[in-house]
Amino acid sequence: MAIKKTNTFRAFRNRNYTLYFAGQGFSQIGTWMQRTSVSWVVYTITHSTLMLGLTVFASQFPSFLFSLLGGIASDRYNRYKILFITQSAAMVQAVLLAILIFTNHYAVWEILALSVILGIINAFDTPARQPLVHEMVGDKADLPNALALTSSMNNLARLIGPALSGIVLVKFGAGICFLLNAASFVTMIIALALMKVPPYKPSPLKTKVKAELVEGFTYLKSTPPIRMMILVLILVSFLVLPYNTLFPVFAKVVFKGDAATFGYISSFVGLGALAGTFYLASLKPGTDLKVIMLINTIILGICLVFFSYIVSFPLAMVFATVTGFATVCLTTICITTIQVESGPHMRGRMISYVAMAYFGMLPVGSLLIGVISKHVGAPATILWQGILAVIIAAIFFKFLSKDKPNKTTTGQLEEVEELVTE
Repeated sequence: MAIKKTNTFRAFRNRNYTLYFAGQGFSQIGTWMQRTSVSWVVYTITHSTLMLGLTVFASQFPSFLFSLLGGIASDRYNRYKILFITQSAAMVQAVLLAILIFTNHYAVWEILALSVILGIINAFDTPARQPLVHEMVGDKADLPNALALTSSMNNLARLIGPALSGIVLVKFGAGICFLLNAASFVTMIIALALMKVPPYKPSPLKTKVKAELVEGFTYLKSTPPIRMMILVLILVSFLVLPYNTLFPVFAKVVFKGDAATFGYISSFVGLGALAGTFYLASLKPGTDLKVIMLINTIILGICLVFFSYIVSFPLAMVFATVTGFATVCLTTICITTIQVESGPHMRGRMISYVAMAYFGMLPVGSLLIGVISKHVGAPATILWQGILAVIIAAIFFKFLSKDKPNKTTTGQLEEVEELVTE
């Protein structure tokens, strides 16, 4: 029994990773609490699906605009120092949100402005934070386990954060949610301060930013597996993944609930995502991940179609759970392929392209979903998103169903790192 425990949690033998896991765990829960709270506050004020889409756009599109610079900064400079700065800045942003709520003098434009600031912060935080696990694990044999634990922790936070946010919103209000998120960043800052890291050695090769951008784009074009997965991620992020933008509408209008109902919907999606993480980790070596990705893209579309029709909350949560499961399988395999196919010197820049695909298309898609749902309603919009998921699967059927061997296998699956939960 003791041996099994050691194998399961072997990455915790690395002191730096243990500190990172604890700090990031609290930070991710806080982040999901704030994300849920911001959407609910905006919808409560405006009762507008368009404003819901604009809120997601404001918080994530800046990450698209600055993500390439964030990737270059990650490859050029000390990632620990970058994280100190970004985590501290995010904490200040959460405190300012709390102050707005507690003073009761807030307007939607102020919340949107602070969301834009957070998006800029994340553009530099994500490319630095994701590759950092590689530097924290002294014994590289522990690296796959560390990345698997990190992925599980992020999905667990996605399960806990929205549910906790819904309860706190009902009992104490949004201001407390934002304060709790600010406090969660403190734990990450303390964890970074306690780490014992070797002296930073700057890269001796320094080229101009423009040259590095061109080099990264050339590398992307010349690597077909990365290029195709980025294209899939762009289409799915633009047309399908913004489905959660409309969850406040379903909570309040379709299911006749409150903030807690909204939190529960997001948490059931998180539960499915957590189950998806364990499912991927349990696949046998040699399993064709692209086929798994194809199947789950179809499942995602079917579940969204059913979710759009159902008015029974318990039954709808079944499809919400499977939606989360399919979503994490789809996105995880995309990022796994990109991670594995990328050379170490390009990893930061390739992650920045992931951020561009996700943070660029998701907010634009959310804005589009908000506009469309204003005219046809939230259920009809979700219905068409499900249909589009099936169409995307059909478009990429040939690529995803190829029998040609590729480097992305289940043996490397655990090397996928966290999304900006994404």
